[in-house]
Amino acid sequence: MARFEEELAASNLQGVNGVNGVNGVNGVNGVNGVNGHQRIPSRNGSATLAIPDDGNDTVIEVPATRNSVADAQAYMHNLSLSPSMRDRRGSRNSFGTSLPIPRTKRQSRLSSVHYPEGAPVRPGMPPIQPTRELLAAQVQDLSHEKVRAAKDMAFVFDIDGVLVHGDRLIPEGKRVLEILNGDNQLGIKIPHIFLTNGSGKPEAARVEQLSKILHSPISVDQFIQSHTPMRALAEYYKTVLVVGGEGYRCRDVAEEYGFQDVIVPNDIVAWDPTIAPYRVFTEEERRTSRPRDFTKTNIEAILVFSDSRDYATDLQIIMDLLRSENGRLKTVAKDPVSQRIPIYFSQGDLLCPTEHPIPRMSQGAFRIGLEAMYKAMTGVDLERVVYGKPELATYKYADEVLASWMEEIHNDERLPKNIYMIGDNPASDIIGGNMYGWNTCLVRTGVFQGGENDEENPANFGVFTNVLEAVQTAMRKELGKDFQFEFDERINPVLHGNGASAIE
Repeated sequence: MARFEEELAASNLQGVNGVNGVNGVNGVNGVNGVNGHQRIPSRNGSATLAIPDDGNDTVIEVPATRNSVADAQAYMHNLSLSPSMRDRRGSRNSFGTSLPIPRTKRQSRLSSVHYPEGAPVRPGMPPIQPTRELLAAQVQDLSHEKVRAAKDMAFVFDIDGVLVHGDRLIPEGKRVLEILNGDNQLGIKIPHIFLTNGSGKPEAARVEQLSKILHSPISVDQFIQSHTPMRALAEYYKTVLVVGGEGYRCRDVAEEYGFQDVIVPNDIVAWDPTIAPYRVFTEEERRTSRPRDFTKTNIEAILVFSDSRDYATDLQIIMDLLRSENGRLKTVAKDPVSQRIPIYFSQGDLLCPTEHPIPRMSQGAFRIGLEAMYKAMTGVDLERVVYGKPELATYKYADEVLASWMEEIHNDERLPKNIYMIGDNPASDIIGGNMYGWNTCLVRTGVFQGGENDEENPANFGVFTNVLEAVQTAMRKELGKDFQFEFDERINPVLHGNGASAIE
Protein backbone atom coordinates (compact mmCIF):
# COMPACT_ATOMS: atom_id res chain seq x y z
CA MET A 1 0.00 0.00 0.00
CA ALA A 2 2.80 2.40 0.82
CA ARG A 3 4.31 1.67 -2.59
CA PHE A 4 1.08 2.64 -4.33
CA GLU A 5 0.70 5.86 -2.30
CA GLU A 6 4.28 6.86 -3.18
CA GLU A 7 3.52 6.35 -6.85
CA LEU A 8 0.40 8.45 -6.54
CA ALA A 9 2.32 11.24 -4.84
CA ALA A 10 5.08 11.10 -7.44
CA SER A 11 2.58 11.45 -10.26
CA ASN A 12 0.70 14.22 -8.44
CA LEU A 13 -2.54 12.38 -9.16
CA GLN A 14 -2.10 12.96 -12.91
CA GLY A 15 -3.73 10.36 -15.13
CA VAL A 16 -5.09 7.12 -13.79
CA ASN A 17 -5.73 5.71 -17.25
CA GLY A 18 -7.15 2.51 -18.66
CA VAL A 19 -9.59 1.46 -15.94
CA ASN A 20 -13.23 1.35 -17.09
CA GLY A 21 -12.59 4.36 -19.26
CA VAL A 22 -11.58 6.62 -16.39
CA ASN A 23 -9.06 9.06 -17.75
CA GLY A 24 -7.07 11.40 -15.61
CA VAL A 25 -7.43 12.72 -12.12
CA ASN A 26 -6.32 16.28 -12.52
CA GLY A 27 -6.45 18.96 -9.89
CA VAL A 28 -8.29 19.14 -6.58
CA ASN A 29 -11.55 21.00 -6.17
CA GLY A 30 -12.39 21.86 -2.61
CA VAL A 31 -15.27 23.38 -0.71
CA ASN A 32 -14.79 25.45 2.40
CA GLY A 33 -17.42 24.69 4.95
CA VAL A 34 -19.77 22.16 3.36
CA ASN A 35 -22.00 20.99 6.21
CA GLY A 36 -19.50 22.49 8.61
CA HIS A 37 -16.53 20.50 7.36
CA GLN A 38 -13.42 22.41 6.31
CA ARG A 39 -10.86 21.67 3.66
CA ILE A 40 -7.94 19.73 5.02
CA PRO A 41 -4.51 19.09 3.55
CA SER A 42 -4.13 15.66 2.01
CA ARG A 43 -1.21 13.36 2.63
CA ASN A 44 0.32 14.33 -0.66
CA GLY A 45 0.31 18.01 0.30
CA SER A 46 -2.59 19.31 -1.78
CA ALA A 47 -5.80 20.69 -0.35
CA THR A 48 -8.72 18.29 -0.53
CA LEU A 49 -12.27 18.11 0.61
CA ALA A 50 -12.42 15.18 2.99
CA ILE A 51 -15.19 13.15 4.48
CA PRO A 52 -15.43 14.46 8.08
CA ASP A 53 -12.16 13.57 9.76
CA ASP A 54 -12.08 12.80 13.48
CA GLY A 55 -8.31 13.06 13.70
CA ASN A 56 -7.49 9.33 13.70
CA ASP A 57 -5.74 7.41 10.94
CA THR A 58 -8.77 5.55 9.57
CA VAL A 59 -8.97 7.81 6.52
CA ILE A 60 -7.21 6.75 3.34
CA GLU A 61 -7.43 9.15 0.42
CA VAL A 62 -9.00 7.81 -2.76
CA PRO A 63 -9.89 10.30 -5.49
CA ALA A 64 -13.36 10.59 -6.92
CA THR A 65 -13.21 10.27 -10.69
CA ARG A 66 -15.05 11.19 -13.86
CA ASN A 67 -15.87 8.65 -16.54
CA SER A 68 -15.22 9.74 -20.12
CA VAL A 69 -17.45 6.92 -21.36
CA ALA A 70 -20.40 8.87 -19.99
CA ASP A 71 -19.54 12.07 -21.88
CA ALA A 72 -22.74 12.31 -23.86
CA GLN A 73 -22.33 15.92 -25.00
CA ALA A 74 -21.63 14.94 -28.62
CA TYR A 75 -25.02 13.21 -28.80
CA MET A 76 -27.14 15.87 -27.08
CA HIS A 77 -27.24 18.46 -29.91
CA ASN A 78 -29.71 21.26 -29.15
CA LEU A 79 -31.42 19.27 -26.43
CA SER A 80 -28.59 19.69 -23.95
CA LEU A 81 -28.81 22.35 -21.28
CA SER A 82 -26.16 25.02 -21.52
CA PRO A 83 -23.76 24.80 -18.59
CA SER A 84 -23.33 27.88 -16.47
CA MET A 85 -20.25 29.93 -17.28
CA ARG A 86 -19.88 31.18 -13.75
CA ASP A 87 -17.17 29.81 -11.53
CA ARG A 88 -18.43 26.68 -9.87
CA ARG A 89 -17.40 25.52 -6.48
CA GLY A 90 -16.35 21.91 -6.13
CA SER A 91 -18.88 19.38 -4.92
CA ARG A 92 -18.67 17.14 -1.90
CA ASN A 93 -17.51 14.48 -4.35
CA SER A 94 -14.71 16.71 -5.62
CA PHE A 95 -11.38 15.24 -6.73
CA GLY A 96 -9.28 14.32 -3.74
CA THR A 97 -12.17 13.10 -1.60
CA SER A 98 -10.84 11.00 1.26
CA LEU A 99 -12.23 7.52 1.64
CA PRO A 100 -12.34 5.91 5.09
CA ILE A 101 -10.98 2.38 5.28
CA PRO A 102 -11.48 0.50 8.56
CA ARG A 103 -8.36 -0.70 10.32
CA THR A 104 -9.75 -3.11 12.85
CA LYS A 105 -7.44 -4.96 15.20
CA ARG A 106 -8.34 -8.63 15.41
CA GLN A 107 -7.30 -10.98 18.16
CA SER A 108 -4.66 -13.42 16.98
CA ARG A 109 -5.33 -17.14 17.30
CA LEU A 110 -1.70 -18.06 16.64
CA SER A 111 -2.97 -20.81 14.34
CA SER A 112 -0.25 -21.14 11.72
CA VAL A 113 -0.72 -24.89 11.30
CA HIS A 114 -3.46 -27.14 10.02
CA TYR A 115 -6.21 -28.35 12.39
CA PRO A 116 -8.08 -31.02 10.42
CA GLU A 117 -10.74 -31.68 13.09
CA GLY A 118 -10.23 -28.70 15.41
CA ALA A 119 -8.28 -28.75 18.68
CA PRO A 120 -9.77 -31.46 20.95
CA VAL A 121 -10.44 -30.68 24.62
CA ARG A 122 -10.81 -32.68 27.83
CA PRO A 123 -13.22 -31.37 30.52
CA GLY A 124 -11.21 -29.89 33.37
CA MET A 125 -7.89 -30.69 31.68
CA PRO A 126 -5.52 -28.65 29.51
CA PRO A 127 -6.21 -28.91 25.77
CA ILE A 128 -4.59 -31.83 24.01
CA GLN A 129 -1.98 -30.68 21.51
CA PRO A 130 -2.88 -32.28 18.16
CA THR A 131 -0.20 -34.54 16.76
CA ARG A 132 -0.43 -32.74 13.39
CA GLU A 133 0.31 -29.41 15.11
CA LEU A 134 3.36 -30.77 16.94
CA LEU A 135 4.73 -32.49 13.85
CA ALA A 136 4.16 -29.45 11.67
CA ALA A 137 5.92 -27.25 14.21
CA GLN A 138 8.92 -29.58 14.13
CA VAL A 139 8.98 -29.57 10.34
CA GLN A 140 8.79 -25.78 10.30
CA ASP A 141 11.65 -25.52 12.83
CA LEU A 142 13.85 -27.41 10.37
CA SER A 143 12.80 -25.36 7.33
CA HIS A 144 13.37 -21.74 8.31
CA GLU A 145 13.85 -20.44 4.78
CA LYS A 146 10.75 -22.12 3.36
CA VAL A 147 8.66 -20.99 6.34
CA ARG A 148 9.82 -17.41 5.84
CA ALA A 149 8.97 -17.59 2.15
CA ALA A 150 5.57 -19.17 2.88
CA LYS A 151 4.70 -16.31 5.24
CA ASP A 152 5.84 -13.78 2.67
CA MET A 153 3.39 -14.84 -0.05
CA ALA A 154 -0.38 -14.54 -0.23
CA PHE A 155 -3.22 -15.26 -2.63
CA VAL A 156 -6.23 -13.13 -3.52
CA PHE A 157 -9.01 -15.09 -5.20
CA ASP A 158 -11.87 -13.96 -7.32
CA ILE A 159 -14.71 -16.38 -6.61
CA ASP A 160 -17.15 -16.98 -9.45
CA GLY A 161 -15.37 -18.51 -12.43
CA VAL A 162 -12.30 -19.35 -10.33
CA LEU A 163 -13.47 -21.40 -7.34
CA VAL A 164 -17.15 -21.91 -8.16
CA HIS A 165 -19.70 -21.49 -10.92
CA GLY A 166 -22.67 -20.00 -9.08
CA ASP A 167 -23.57 -22.73 -6.58
CA ARG A 168 -21.48 -25.39 -8.34
CA LEU A 169 -18.00 -26.30 -7.13
CA ILE A 170 -14.99 -26.16 -9.41
CA PRO A 171 -13.16 -29.27 -8.06
CA GLU A 172 -9.71 -27.70 -8.22
CA GLY A 173 -10.97 -24.88 -5.96
CA LYS A 174 -11.61 -27.30 -3.12
CA ARG A 175 -8.12 -28.80 -3.38
CA VAL A 176 -6.49 -25.35 -3.47
CA LEU A 177 -8.06 -24.36 -0.16
CA GLU A 178 -6.98 -27.65 1.44
CA ILE A 179 -3.37 -26.92 0.42
CA LEU A 180 -3.46 -23.32 1.64
CA ASN A 181 -5.09 -24.33 4.93
CA GLY A 182 -2.19 -26.61 5.80
CA ASP A 183 -2.23 -29.77 3.71
CA ASN A 184 1.24 -29.10 2.34
CA GLN A 185 4.84 -30.11 3.00
CA LEU A 186 5.23 -27.65 5.92
CA GLY A 187 1.78 -28.09 7.42
CA ILE A 188 1.56 -24.30 7.36
CA LYS A 189 -1.25 -21.94 6.45
CA ILE A 190 -0.61 -19.74 3.44
CA PRO A 191 -2.40 -16.35 3.73
CA HIS A 192 -5.30 -15.97 1.33
CA ILE A 193 -8.39 -13.81 1.02
CA PHE A 194 -11.41 -13.66 -1.30
CA LEU A 195 -12.18 -10.58 -3.38
CA THR A 196 -15.41 -10.47 -5.38
CA ASN A 197 -17.55 -7.86 -7.08
CA GLY A 198 -20.59 -9.78 -5.90
CA SER A 199 -22.97 -7.96 -3.57
CA GLY A 200 -26.44 -7.83 -2.07
CA LYS A 201 -25.98 -10.21 0.90
CA PRO A 202 -24.43 -9.87 4.36
CA GLU A 203 -20.87 -11.18 4.41
CA ALA A 204 -21.68 -13.85 7.01
CA ALA A 205 -24.41 -15.38 4.84
CA ARG A 206 -22.20 -15.37 1.74
CA VAL A 207 -19.27 -16.93 3.62
CA GLU A 208 -21.49 -19.66 5.05
CA GLN A 209 -22.78 -20.46 1.58
CA LEU A 210 -19.27 -20.48 0.08
CA SER A 211 -17.86 -22.66 2.87
CA LYS A 212 -20.50 -25.32 2.16
CA ILE A 213 -19.84 -25.29 -1.57
CA LEU A 214 -16.04 -25.48 -1.19
CA HIS A 215 -16.11 -27.86 1.81
CA SER A 216 -13.53 -25.63 3.51
CA PRO A 217 -13.78 -23.23 6.45
CA ILE A 218 -13.79 -19.57 5.39
CA SER A 219 -13.80 -16.66 7.81
CA VAL A 220 -15.67 -13.40 7.34
CA ASP A 221 -12.29 -11.79 8.08
CA GLN A 222 -10.99 -13.22 4.77
CA PHE A 223 -13.91 -12.11 2.64
CA ILE A 224 -14.42 -8.89 0.68
CA GLN A 225 -17.43 -8.32 -1.53
CA SER A 226 -17.96 -5.12 -3.45
CA HIS A 227 -19.75 -3.17 -0.72
CA THR A 228 -17.71 -4.50 2.23
CA PRO A 229 -15.41 -1.42 2.36
CA MET A 230 -18.50 0.82 2.44
CA ARG A 231 -19.00 -0.32 6.03
CA ALA A 232 -16.58 2.44 7.07
CA LEU A 233 -18.89 5.13 5.66
CA ALA A 234 -21.31 4.49 8.54
CA GLU A 235 -19.02 6.56 10.74
CA TYR A 236 -19.58 9.60 8.54
CA TYR A 237 -23.15 9.45 7.25
CA LYS A 238 -26.28 8.88 9.33
CA THR A 239 -29.15 9.14 6.82
CA VAL A 240 -28.46 7.42 3.49
CA LEU A 241 -30.32 6.18 0.44
CA VAL A 242 -29.35 2.58 -0.36
CA VAL A 243 -30.11 1.37 -3.88
CA GLY A 244 -30.13 -2.08 -5.49
CA GLY A 245 -30.55 -5.70 -4.57
CA GLU A 246 -33.51 -7.97 -4.06
CA GLY A 247 -36.26 -6.87 -1.70
CA TYR A 248 -34.84 -5.24 1.41
CA ARG A 249 -31.61 -7.25 1.64
CA CYS A 250 -29.40 -4.23 1.03
CA ARG A 251 -31.19 -2.28 3.76
CA ASP A 252 -30.40 -5.18 6.09
CA VAL A 253 -26.73 -5.09 5.02
CA ALA A 254 -26.49 -1.33 5.56
CA GLU A 255 -28.06 -1.55 9.00
CA GLU A 256 -25.68 -4.36 9.88
CA TYR A 257 -22.82 -2.05 8.82
CA GLY A 258 -24.01 0.52 11.36
CA PHE A 259 -25.89 3.08 9.25
CA GLN A 260 -28.48 4.58 11.58
CA ASP A 261 -31.15 5.74 9.13
CA VAL A 262 -31.37 3.66 5.94
CA ILE A 263 -33.83 4.70 3.25
CA VAL A 264 -34.62 2.63 0.16
CA PRO A 265 -36.52 3.73 -2.98
CA ASN A 266 -39.67 1.88 -1.89
CA ASP A 267 -39.92 4.13 1.18
CA ILE A 268 -39.96 7.20 -1.08
CA VAL A 269 -42.47 5.76 -3.56
CA ALA A 270 -44.77 4.73 -0.70
CA TRP A 271 -44.66 8.34 0.54
CA ASP A 272 -45.36 9.89 -2.87
CA PRO A 273 -46.13 7.57 -5.83
CA THR A 274 -45.96 10.50 -8.27
CA ILE A 275 -42.16 10.49 -7.91
CA ALA A 276 -42.08 7.30 -10.00
CA PRO A 277 -45.02 7.71 -12.41
CA TYR A 278 -44.40 4.43 -14.25
CA ARG A 279 -44.03 2.27 -11.17
CA VAL A 280 -46.79 -0.17 -10.24
CA PHE A 281 -46.57 -0.25 -6.45
CA THR A 282 -48.12 -3.30 -4.79
CA GLU A 283 -49.88 -3.42 -1.46
CA GLU A 284 -47.23 -5.81 -0.15
CA GLU A 285 -44.49 -3.31 -1.04
CA ARG A 286 -46.44 -0.53 0.61
CA ARG A 287 -46.94 -2.59 3.75
CA THR A 288 -43.23 -3.41 4.11
CA SER A 289 -41.91 0.08 3.29
CA ARG A 290 -41.13 2.90 5.72
CA PRO A 291 -42.67 6.11 4.33
CA ARG A 292 -42.25 9.53 5.96
CA ASP A 293 -42.30 13.16 4.89
CA PHE A 294 -39.06 13.31 2.92
CA THR A 295 -39.37 17.06 2.43
CA LYS A 296 -38.23 17.25 6.06
CA THR A 297 -35.36 14.74 5.73
CA ASN A 298 -31.85 15.55 4.56
CA ILE A 299 -30.37 12.48 2.87
CA GLU A 300 -26.62 12.78 3.32
CA ALA A 301 -25.31 10.27 0.76
CA ILE A 302 -26.42 7.82 -1.92
CA LEU A 303 -24.99 4.29 -1.76
CA VAL A 304 -25.55 1.95 -4.72
CA PHE A 305 -24.94 -1.39 -3.04
CA SER A 306 -26.01 -3.74 -5.81
CA ASP A 307 -27.62 -3.93 -9.25
CA SER A 308 -30.84 -1.97 -9.61
CA ARG A 309 -34.00 -4.04 -10.00
CA ASP A 310 -35.99 -1.03 -11.30
CA TYR A 311 -33.90 1.33 -13.42
CA ALA A 312 -36.69 3.85 -14.07
CA THR A 313 -37.57 4.38 -10.41
CA ASP A 314 -34.02 4.30 -9.05
CA LEU A 315 -32.62 6.65 -11.70
CA GLN A 316 -35.43 9.15 -11.16
CA ILE A 317 -34.99 9.23 -7.38
CA ILE A 318 -31.20 9.48 -7.60
CA MET A 319 -31.41 12.32 -10.13
CA ASP A 320 -33.89 14.15 -7.88
CA LEU A 321 -31.48 13.87 -4.95
CA LEU A 322 -28.36 14.83 -6.93
CA ARG A 323 -30.08 18.03 -8.11
CA SER A 324 -31.70 18.83 -4.76
CA GLU A 325 -30.69 21.24 -2.02
CA ASN A 326 -28.51 19.14 0.26
CA GLY A 327 -30.44 15.90 -0.26
CA ARG A 328 -33.97 17.14 0.45
CA LEU A 329 -36.57 15.79 -1.96
CA LYS A 330 -38.90 18.12 -3.86
CA THR A 331 -36.25 20.84 -3.91
CA VAL A 332 -34.03 21.94 -6.78
CA ALA A 333 -30.67 23.51 -5.93
CA LYS A 334 -29.65 26.80 -7.51
CA ASP A 335 -26.22 25.30 -8.03
CA PRO A 336 -26.49 21.50 -8.28
CA VAL A 337 -22.71 21.09 -8.04
CA SER A 338 -21.90 22.80 -4.77
CA GLN A 339 -25.01 21.42 -3.04
CA ARG A 340 -24.76 17.92 -4.48
CA ILE A 341 -24.65 15.06 -2.00
CA PRO A 342 -22.02 12.31 -2.46
CA ILE A 343 -22.77 9.15 -4.42
CA TYR A 344 -20.90 5.85 -4.07
CA PHE A 345 -21.09 2.74 -6.27
CA SER A 346 -20.08 -0.65 -4.89
CA GLN A 347 -18.53 -1.80 -8.21
CA GLY A 348 -18.19 -0.79 -11.83
CA ASP A 349 -18.61 -3.94 -13.95
CA LEU A 350 -20.36 -3.09 -17.21
CA LEU A 351 -21.41 -6.70 -17.86
CA CYS A 352 -21.67 -9.87 -15.82
CA PRO A 353 -22.06 -13.53 -16.83
CA THR A 354 -25.40 -15.18 -16.00
CA GLU A 355 -27.32 -18.25 -17.15
CA HIS A 356 -28.19 -16.29 -20.29
CA PRO A 357 -25.75 -17.05 -23.15
CA ILE A 358 -24.88 -13.35 -23.59
CA PRO A 359 -23.58 -11.41 -20.54
CA ARG A 360 -26.15 -9.08 -18.95
CA MET A 361 -25.74 -5.42 -18.01
CA SER A 362 -24.45 -4.86 -14.48
CA GLN A 363 -24.02 -1.91 -12.12
CA GLY A 364 -21.52 -0.18 -14.42
CA ALA A 365 -24.16 0.17 -17.13
CA PHE A 366 -26.55 1.69 -14.59
CA ARG A 367 -23.85 4.15 -13.50
CA ILE A 368 -22.94 5.19 -17.04
CA GLY A 369 -26.60 5.86 -17.80
CA LEU A 370 -26.89 7.99 -14.68
CA GLU A 371 -23.74 9.93 -15.54
CA ALA A 372 -25.03 10.71 -19.02
CA MET A 373 -28.39 11.85 -17.62
CA TYR A 374 -26.69 14.08 -15.07
CA LYS A 375 -24.48 15.63 -17.77
CA ALA A 376 -27.54 16.28 -19.96
CA MET A 377 -29.49 17.87 -17.10
CA THR A 378 -26.73 19.98 -15.54
CA GLY A 379 -24.07 20.40 -18.22
CA VAL A 380 -21.33 19.12 -15.90
CA ASP A 381 -19.78 15.74 -15.19
CA LEU A 382 -20.93 13.72 -12.22
CA GLU A 383 -18.14 13.08 -9.75
CA ARG A 384 -18.45 9.84 -7.81
CA VAL A 385 -16.52 7.16 -5.94
CA VAL A 386 -16.51 3.60 -7.28
CA TYR A 387 -15.47 0.58 -5.24
CA GLY A 388 -14.93 -3.00 -6.42
CA LYS A 389 -12.33 -4.39 -8.79
CA PRO A 390 -10.40 -2.77 -10.45
CA GLU A 391 -10.87 0.44 -8.44
CA LEU A 392 -8.18 1.65 -6.06
CA ALA A 393 -10.39 1.72 -2.97
CA THR A 394 -10.92 -2.03 -2.99
CA TYR A 395 -7.21 -2.82 -3.27
CA LYS A 396 -6.32 -0.52 -0.39
CA TYR A 397 -8.97 -2.28 1.67
CA ALA A 398 -7.59 -5.67 0.59
CA ASP A 399 -4.20 -4.62 1.99
CA GLU A 400 -5.81 -3.99 5.37
CA VAL A 401 -7.62 -7.34 5.30
CA LEU A 402 -4.47 -9.24 4.30
CA ALA A 403 -2.39 -7.62 7.06
CA SER A 404 -5.08 -8.40 9.64
CA TRP A 405 -5.34 -11.99 8.41
CA MET A 406 -1.57 -12.36 8.72
CA GLU A 407 -1.90 -11.40 12.37
CA GLU A 408 -4.80 -13.83 12.72
CA ILE A 409 -2.91 -16.89 11.46
CA HIS A 410 0.75 -16.00 12.10
CA ASN A 411 0.67 -13.32 14.82
CA ASP A 412 2.53 -11.02 12.41
CA GLU A 413 0.53 -8.01 11.25
CA ARG A 414 2.16 -7.03 7.99
CA LEU A 415 1.63 -7.25 4.28
CA PRO A 416 3.32 -10.19 2.48
CA LYS A 417 5.71 -9.12 -0.28
CA ASN A 418 4.54 -11.53 -2.97
CA ILE A 419 0.80 -11.29 -3.59
CA TYR A 420 -0.89 -13.32 -6.34
CA MET A 421 -4.26 -12.28 -7.74
CA ILE A 422 -6.10 -15.17 -9.40
CA GLY A 423 -9.07 -14.29 -11.56
CA ASP A 424 -10.98 -15.09 -14.72
CA ASN A 425 -11.89 -11.57 -15.88
CA PRO A 426 -9.10 -9.57 -17.54
CA ALA A 427 -11.11 -6.32 -17.35
CA SER A 428 -11.40 -6.37 -13.56
CA ASP A 429 -9.30 -9.05 -11.81
CA ILE A 430 -6.22 -8.72 -14.01
CA ILE A 431 -6.10 -5.02 -14.82
CA GLY A 432 -6.71 -4.12 -11.18
CA GLY A 433 -4.02 -6.48 -9.90
CA ASN A 434 -1.55 -5.28 -12.53
CA MET A 435 -2.09 -1.63 -11.64
CA TYR A 436 -1.66 -2.35 -7.94
CA GLY A 437 1.63 -4.20 -8.41
CA TRP A 438 0.37 -7.71 -7.70
CA ASN A 439 1.32 -10.87 -9.60
CA THR A 440 -1.70 -11.72 -11.75
CA CYS A 441 -2.86 -15.17 -12.86
CA LEU A 442 -5.61 -15.62 -15.43
CA VAL A 443 -7.56 -18.90 -15.43
CA ARG A 444 -9.65 -20.45 -18.18
CA THR A 445 -12.58 -21.60 -16.04
CA GLY A 446 -14.66 -18.42 -16.30
CA VAL A 447 -14.94 -15.31 -18.43
CA PHE A 448 -11.61 -15.69 -20.22
CA GLN A 449 -11.65 -18.30 -22.99
CA GLY A 450 -9.14 -16.63 -25.34
CA GLY A 451 -5.70 -17.43 -26.67
CA GLU A 452 -2.36 -17.46 -24.90
CA ASN A 453 -3.17 -14.32 -22.88
CA ASP A 454 -5.62 -11.44 -22.99
CA GLU A 455 -4.46 -8.90 -25.55
CA GLU A 456 -5.77 -5.80 -23.78
CA ASN A 457 -5.06 -6.73 -20.14
CA PRO A 458 -2.53 -9.59 -20.06
CA ALA A 459 -1.85 -11.43 -16.80
CA ASN A 460 1.76 -10.74 -15.82
CA PHE A 461 2.38 -14.12 -14.14
CA GLY A 462 0.64 -16.24 -16.74
CA VAL A 463 -2.49 -17.99 -17.96
CA PHE A 464 -3.50 -21.33 -16.41
CA THR A 465 -6.00 -24.08 -17.05
CA ASN A 466 -7.47 -23.77 -13.56
CA VAL A 467 -6.85 -22.31 -10.11
CA LEU A 468 -4.92 -25.35 -8.84
CA GLU A 469 -2.36 -25.08 -11.62
CA ALA A 470 -1.96 -21.35 -10.90
CA VAL A 471 -1.46 -21.82 -7.15
CA GLN A 472 0.98 -24.71 -7.52
CA THR A 473 3.06 -22.77 -10.05
CA ALA A 474 3.22 -19.73 -7.77
CA MET A 475 4.11 -21.80 -4.69
CA ARG A 476 6.88 -23.64 -6.51
CA LYS A 477 8.31 -20.31 -7.64
CA GLU A 478 8.40 -19.01 -4.05
CA LEU A 479 9.10 -22.25 -2.14
CA GLY A 480 11.12 -24.33 -4.58
CA LYS A 481 10.36 -26.66 -7.49
CA ASP A 482 10.45 -29.69 -5.18
CA PHE A 483 7.80 -28.36 -2.77
CA GLN A 484 5.17 -31.01 -1.97
CA PHE A 485 1.45 -30.25 -1.83
CA GLU A 486 0.47 -32.62 0.92
CA PHE A 487 1.51 -33.16 4.52
CA ASP A 488 3.35 -36.45 5.04
CA GLU A 489 1.81 -38.16 8.07
CA ARG A 490 4.53 -40.85 7.97
CA ILE A 491 6.96 -38.56 9.77
CA ASN A 492 5.02 -39.37 12.95
CA PRO A 493 7.44 -41.48 15.03
CA VAL A 494 4.59 -43.56 16.51
CA LEU A 495 3.29 -44.59 13.10
CA HIS A 496 4.71 -46.96 10.53
CA GLY A 497 4.63 -46.11 6.85
CA ASN A 498 1.38 -48.06 6.42
CA GLY A 499 -0.37 -45.95 9.05
CA ALA A 500 -0.38 -48.68 11.76
CA SER A 501 0.47 -47.66 15.29
CA ALA A 502 3.85 -48.84 16.56
CA ILE A 503 2.47 -49.58 20.01
CA GLU A 504 -0.24 -52.01 18.94
